[in-house]
Amino acid sequence: MTTNTLIKSGQILIAEPFMLDPFFRRSVVLLCEHHEQGSIGLILNKSINMTLNELLPDFPHFEAEVFYGGPVQTDTLSYLHNVGDLLEGSLPVARGVWWGGNFEALRFLTSQGLIQPSNIRFMVGYAGWSAGQLQEEMSYKSWVTGEMDPNYLFNTNPDDLWRLAMYNQGSTYTIIADNADAVSWN
Repeated sequence: MTTNTLIKSGQILIAEPFMLDPFFRRSVVLLCEHHEQGSIGLILNKSINMTLNELLPDFPHFEAEVFYGGPVQTDTLSYLHNVGDLLEGSLPVARGVWWGGNFEALRFLTSQGLIQPSNIRFMVGYAGWSAGQLQEEMSYKSWVTGEMDPNYLFNTNPDDLWRLAMYNQGSTYTIIADNADAVSWN
C-alpha cells in the first residue's frame, strides 16, 4: 500500500509512533469528512471503558462498548456501522462503513435485534481540524494515511488496531508497527 499525503474523506489517519499528544497517541482516525473548510474524523481505537447503557440508561439493552471519538464536543455521540441504508439518514464514509443515521430508528432496530453490537461502534466526541490544520500536521509527518478497511472497525481488537494499520502500510512501516509503546521497552 502507498502512504501518500493526499488527504480525502474515507481514509484513515494513523498517528506516527512517537506522537506525544495524549488524545491521539497511537490512534487510528477514520476521516469522515474532509474539505477546504476543515475535517472531521473519529478515533477508532480508544475505549473509555463504558457501555452504551451506562452512558444512555434509557437506550434499549444493548451490549456495546463506547469509544473516545476525539476531543471536540465530548457531549455528543457518533456511531459508525455496517448496516447501510437499513439505518435511514446514514452517510457512506468508506467501503462497508456508514456514519450516523436516525437515532430513533437506531433505537428501534437495536431493540428488534436487527442491529447487533458487532455491526456498530459508538464514540463520544470527534476529532476536528480547521481549514489547513490537517495539511499542516501532515507536513510535519504527524500522520500516515491509509485505506480504510471495514475489518479495522468490525473485526479487529481495538487494542491491536494501530499496530495492524501501521503494519498494513508495508515497507518501513512494518518495522515501526513492532515498536513497543513505551520507548524504554525497545
